[in-house]
Order: sequence, then C-alpha cells, then structure tokens
Amino acid sequence: MKSESLVSAVLFDFGGVITASPFEAFARYEAEMGVPTDSIRKINSTNPNNNAWAKMERSEVTLKEFCDLFEKEAQAFGLELSGERVLGCLSGDVRPQMVRALEILKERVTIGCITNNMKSGHGSGMSRTADQAAIIADIMTMFEVVVESAKVGVRKPDPRIYEMACNELKVDPSDCAYLDDLGINCKPAAALGMTAIKVVSPEQALEDLENVVGFSLR
Repeated sequence: MKSESLVSAVLFDFGGVITASPFEAFARYEAEMGVPTDSIRKINSTNPNNNAWAKMERSEVTLKEFCDLFEKEAQAFGLELSGERVLGCLSGDVRPQMVRALEILKERVTIGCITNNMKSGHGSGMSRTADQAAIIADIMTMFEVVVESAKVGVRKPDPRIYEMACNELKVDPSDCAYLDDLGINCKPAAALGMTAIKVVSPEQALEDLENVVGFSLR
C-alpha cells in the first residue's frame, strides 16, 4: 500500500533527468567541429514544431530523412553537421542518484515517464549499445506508465502528452509533480496544474522534489 505523500504521482522526463543531458554531448561535438556553442540547440529551436527534430520525435520521418533535413537546416546557418552524429549524442549516462530516488518513490507514490524520443538507437532511451539499452529497459520497468512521443505521435510541450500520462495513471494533474530539464516543457505541465520542477542538477532536483513529496529521496 502506498503511504501518504503531498502528491499522488510524480512524472519524469528521461533524458537530462534520469540520464545526463544530451546537451553535454552536443557541446563536445560542437567543440570537435569548431562551431559555436549551442549551435545544435539553435537549429533545433528554429521552427520548433515542424523542423527535422520535431518530425523525428513524432515519427513522421525516417532516420535518413531526418539526417537529410537536419543537415539542410544546419547548412542554412552556414554549418556542416552530421545528423547521424547528432543522434549519437542523445543517450546520456544514467544518474544513479536519480534511479535511487525512483526506487524510494515507487514504494510511496505512483511514478510515470513522459519522454520526447526517436526511433533511433536501441530502445526507448535511444541507447547506442545493447548493454546500455538493457540498463535503460530495467529502469523503464519501474514506471507504471511510459508515454513516448515516438509511439504516440505527440511531443512535449503539447499539453496532450501530459494529459495522456495522467489519464493512463488515473490521476488529476493537480495531484502530480513533473520534472524536466527544459523550461519550455515545464510550462504546460504547470499550466495543467502540476507542480513543475526544472532540473538543473540531480542534487537540486532531488531537493526540490523532496520538498514536494515530503520525504527523503536519498
């Protein structure tokens, strides 16, 4: 039986929350290529609802089509970047302290995951190796519901994807906390009534979430 908490459910983004942010890998690739920092983020935030990135996260284009579209978008900024290399940046290392928090939370509240992902790499975490995919798959089993943009054809920050998760969990948004490393994805969660936490670091996120749930996660 779940014990009392200040919320009945906690929903997590995956990349940048449970695993290290792909932005770290983007920065390494940008440095290697000698292009300005945050170039990839700038490309992906231009025409954000209909660019290559958005279409790939909704499974509207193939892997090859994504690479072609992304590389053309990069060229429009005067940059030569590989779409395949960018996809290779997506799967970060697991943050063990966040996995520990999931283990503690699962005993006391309902937990779920809402992730913008792509049909790239291995599994829902877009892992680059089978071994990493197996680790991610084990973590995914801890969630009672996992809503993947690549499967449902809707991506954050579209409010519908948050509503899908709440409907599957049979919880009201006002009874949920939501964690994401992107402010643009926290805004619709907050607008629906969730307690939104922007993840800057694992330590900050856990402290903020502990204040919401009312018990230690470490």
